[in-house]
Amino acid sequence: MKHPRDYRGLEVIILGLARSGVAAAKLFHQKGALVTVNDKKERSACPEADELEALGISVVCGFHPESLVHEGVSLVVKNPGIPYTVEPIRKAEELGIEVVTEVEVAYQFCEAPIIGITGSNGKTTTTTLIGLMLDAAGLSPVVAGNIGRALTEAAPEVTADNWMVVELSSFQLKGTTSFRPTIALLLNVYETHLDYHGSMDDYIASKAKLFTNQTEEDTAILNWDDEVCQSLIPSLKAKLFPFSMKEKLAFGVYFDVETEVIVYANGYGQVQPIMPASEMGIPGSFNVENALAAAAAAITAGVQLDGIADVLRSFQGVEHRLELVRELKGVTFYNNSKATNAAASIKSIEAFNQRVVLIAGGLDRGSDYMELLPTFRERIKGVVTLGQTKEKITHIAELAGISRIETVDTAKDAADAVSQAVKLAWQMSEPGDIVLLSPACASWDMFPSYEDRGRMFKESVHNL
Repeated sequence: MKHPRDYRGLEVIILGLARSGVAAAKLFHQKGALVTVNDKKERSACPEADELEALGISVVCGFHPESLVHEGVSLVVKNPGIPYTVEPIRKAEELGIEVVTEVEVAYQFCEAPIIGITGSNGKTTTTTLIGLMLDAAGLSPVVAGNIGRALTEAAPEVTADNWMVVELSSFQLKGTTSFRPTIALLLNVYETHLDYHGSMDDYIASKAKLFTNQTEEDTAILNWDDEVCQSLIPSLKAKLFPFSMKEKLAFGVYFDVETEVIVYANGYGQVQPIMPASEMGIPGSFNVENALAAAAAAITAGVQLDGIADVLRSFQGVEHRLELVRELKGVTFYNNSKATNAAASIKSIEAFNQRVVLIAGGLDRGSDYMELLPTFRERIKGVVTLGQTKEKITHIAELAGISRIETVDTAKDAADAVSQAVKLAWQMSEPGDIVLLSPACASWDMFPSYEDRGRMFKESVHNL
């Protein structure tokens, strides 16, 4: 796409009135574009509409008008979560009108070098760690995107003296054309979001767009242990900086299995220990993996190893990511509501040596959840299921030979369902156990977001 200033006097359609859509609408309006914002939610569910109309921006709520997209439209900016199958986007593509997400819009403004982070799991924790590491080194990072502020809101304010640290979803990346991060991280790729992408090929291709416009001056940080990441290496134009939980690398950041130390190998024969993994402030091997990726980005940006270690020691985690809620009579409760796929749940369960009573279930995206079976057999004491997938996850628990299985099926509403689940899990547990909310599913069958699900869980735990 062109720079937003080049759309002066031209018609731009913004699809979706969420945070990113509001920021994009304001930005194009400031540059003189003729902006129309459209959201299929009813007007009463669009509190931002009044503010935009007061600025002179047209807002249409409640439906997608047939006349919304036409040959006179120059650009469509869509909310990342809106599928490409909806009529306005289908029509725009048919007419040859460019369709982008706010990431592409913000990139046109951003004067700061960008660190872009994507992956199926671990994005938020890794993004947060990178921001903290750069901040401790005085590098003036601005953290935005899927975390914190909308990118279109933050990008016009940064300068070349900042670093823009951006968490990116496959939904956002799919709608980019010229976006080019100076440092790009792909943490891992698991089967997820297939209801949106339609196939793993499209999901992987969307993630891979992170590297498409990089040059040999840029850096691509990849998980050396991930088959999909490995498959992308031949197509990279940027310098490769790998990280690994399993292998000693000649160049890269890795976890030394023998010494259990996080290590940096500079490619010239020097191997420098960063810190013992046991000293990290957050538990779990998957968080060690996140730390490796964050360290690789920080090293590339110029952060010293001791500064990286200081952040890893002091960091206590992000809300809803293996978040300690409380201990009650010897039972410890953890909120991992962000585990919206089976792989994330497996990693969170395996973070503990204690017996786990698991609360799981949520939106049914068609998975059979068979990958949970080995971990259920080895680690799970009891299971409480809820949501659309409760029967599927109950079936896995039965196959695993778990004797204590409860299902929430008489709840008045979402809050009551979570409260019932917490009480059932508490009844199953004994001193020394872990009660873990790690749903293995998205939240949208019952909750507005995984954050709401996690907060309800924490409230129910504190009410015990």
